[in-house]
Amino acid sequence: MRLSTSGKGLIGVDITSATVKLLELKQLDTNYQVQSYAVRPLKEGAVVERRIRDINDVARVLRAAVEHAKPTTRKAAVAVPASAAITRTLTYPASLGEEDIEARIIEEYDRHVPFPFNEVAFDFQRLGLVPGDDTLQQVILVACRQRDVSQLTDTLIQAGLEPAAVDVETFAVERSFGELRRQIDLAEASQSNIALVDLGATMNAFHVLDKGRIIYSRDTVYGGRQLTDNIRERYELTNEEAGLAKKRGGLPEDYEKSVLDPFIDTVVQQVGRSLQLYYTAGRKRRVEHLVLAGGSSVIPGLAERIAQENDLTVTQANPFQRMKLRSRINVKGLTSDAPAMLTACGLAMKVSQ
Repeated sequence: MRLSTSGKGLIGVDITSATVKLLELKQLDTNYQVQSYAVRPLKEGAVVERRIRDINDVARVLRAAVEHAKPTTRKAAVAVPASAAITRTLTYPASLGEEDIEARIIEEYDRHVPFPFNEVAFDFQRLGLVPGDDTLQQVILVACRQRDVSQLTDTLIQAGLEPAAVDVETFAVERSFGELRRQIDLAEASQSNIALVDLGATMNAFHVLDKGRIIYSRDTVYGGRQLTDNIRERYELTNEEAGLAKKRGGLPEDYEKSVLDPFIDTVVQQVGRSLQLYYTAGRKRRVEHLVLAGGSSVIPGLAERIAQENDLTVTQANPFQRMKLRSRINVKGLTSDAPAMLTACGLAMKVSQ
């Protein structure tokens, strides 16, 4: 089965361990306009490490997000986690067209994908000619288990949406990173690679990008939910109370020293460790700029500590900085949610493809 492709007018739907995020973009020449968006929390355990465990609850929350956002289309794109996808760059004669390439991939399937053919969804894209050899072309192949695709598309259907595209999270992040890169000094960006740290609820994703493409990734099972749990345990609060206190403040005087600082220390250590492993892997081009993303990236003092400890320039991710906003968009809310919207934004950007 080929992965589906998108048409014009698309909603990006990002389903994480903590939230469902919905974003609709409209193409405006070389820019975009935010048409609608919504973020809704999920109950704990509904999604575990990016895998849906309770499809009915996720569909219910997504349906509520759709009702709130009131998008102008029902066509939606979702993404499988990078850990669930296999990506291969293949080389074929430049003379082969789309149908010939698909036939060759199927013929050589066992060489590239370890899953049984009848259990797989796959797609490919022609990348252009091999540098220095115009007789060959490069093709990127992406494959994942059909059950992962079906689970996501079934969730969309239950929520009243029409599945139009299934992507891979890393591709969506690369797409939205194109907007972030425009906010970084181009002279600086051309001299070094750029790191992206996405600090979510349960996962800390570290990527290094070269000319907008991810060349190194490392995931750590540690995120903002750990801080919420620490608040809950220390001050004997419910999960909901701890989550609100983390965002709004009002905790006892010892909070910063006893709870917040140790959490920041751990995140900073993990970022430093990821940088060390990147260089240990033989990467020679240095990282001098880091973009901090994810729902927990806005914690006061975190960006400053990462910059200080690693001698980097650190900026906060906001893929909407250059975009136009539809008049009914809650600007304050979107600005607050922006660091956590990279995947949803990248998915919605498929509207132009």
